Amino acid sequence: MSDEGTEQAIGHVLDALNVTATLNEGELVAGAVVLLKVLQEDGETRLSLTYSDGLGWIERIGMLRVAELVDNGSSTLGSHAE
Repeated sequence: MSDEGTEQAIGHVLDALNVTATLNEGELVAGAVVLLKVLQEDGETRLSLTYSDGLGWIERIGMLRVAELVDNGSSTLGSHAE
């Protein structure tokens, strides 16, 4: 098994996992950071982090930190899917 996979769009994967978000009328998604739990052929799991084009490293780290705070109930910044 190769250490490097093939880069591919994952929109259909997120759809199949029923990943949703709450958006209000007129809001546009400006970027995304996605953490994937991947089941490998040998049965092992790994984590894979990917993000949308145009996000700088500071934005990516900030988005991950805010997601952690919101998920832990430590912050009321924004909203998240239930």
